[in-house]
Amino acid sequence: MQYRHVQLIGGKGTAPDRFAATLRGIAVDAHGQLYAAGDSEIKVFDAAGRLKKRWRTTRPVLSAAVAGDGAVYAGQLRQIEIFDGDGKLVNTWRDERLLGRVTAIGFTKDGVLAGDAADRAIRRFDRSGKFVNNIGKDNRVNGLLIPNGVVDFAVDEHDTIYAANPGKHRVERYSPGGELLGHIGRFDGVDPAGFTGCCNPTNVAVRKGVFTTEKAGPRVKAYDFAGNLIAVIAADVFDANCKNMSIAADARGRVYVADTVKLAIFVFEPVNV
Repeated sequence: MQYRHVQLIGGKGTAPDRFAATLRGIAVDAHGQLYAAGDSEIKVFDAAGRLKKRWRTTRPVLSAAVAGDGAVYAGQLRQIEIFDGDGKLVNTWRDERLLGRVTAIGFTKDGVLAGDAADRAIRRFDRSGKFVNNIGKDNRVNGLLIPNGVVDFAVDEHDTIYAANPGKHRVERYSPGGELLGHIGRFDGVDPAGFTGCCNPTNVAVRKGVFTTEKAGPRVKAYDFAGNLIAVIAADVFDANCKNMSIAADARGRVYVADTVKLAIFVFEPVNV
């Protein structure tokens, strides 16, 4: 399979649809709208890349996710803010210990997951915000190996959690209860099916397959669920200094990648060959 670059959203600047200093996380909702977490704002773009709405967060936002009911969760230092679809703040979860640095958010059928980079773990909460259990800490190093400083994960339709473990050069699969179910990936500095450097992949998304991003140099790839490489989606369009490039995929097969230096979102779509 091959992919082509079809769109560029955002970019560095002070215009309403641009990002002044940071672009940390992206997410796509069920309607194909793109949510971008940058600076201290959430920006919402339609499928054509037009800015539809934006709103402020009380702290610099590190991640964003959209629940099935349309609520928007914004991960920050020591808290998660929850907004309705119009950007009205409806709740704030605060916890100095469990929400140290929330770099990813996701959902199971009955819960909310938060990636806490400060403790190298994924926290599982119920929908009211009550802590249930940790994911990724039941190992010899007491957490995910994240030299890049970010915990990132995605959740499939069966509630299986796919967590990037860059220090081990793999994506690990977990149950909501924290059981390690398996993993895909291996170290290889030559074969593009492997992960290079000290610590890749950095970020992961799941839709009809597993999508990953890497750093040094920045690269985006697609795998099937067995871990077979399907495509190198892109490796030459990003700033060479990019790392921790948030990635999302939609129902149409499009893949969205946040360039953390150019502060732009690259959009790719599969090409039938």
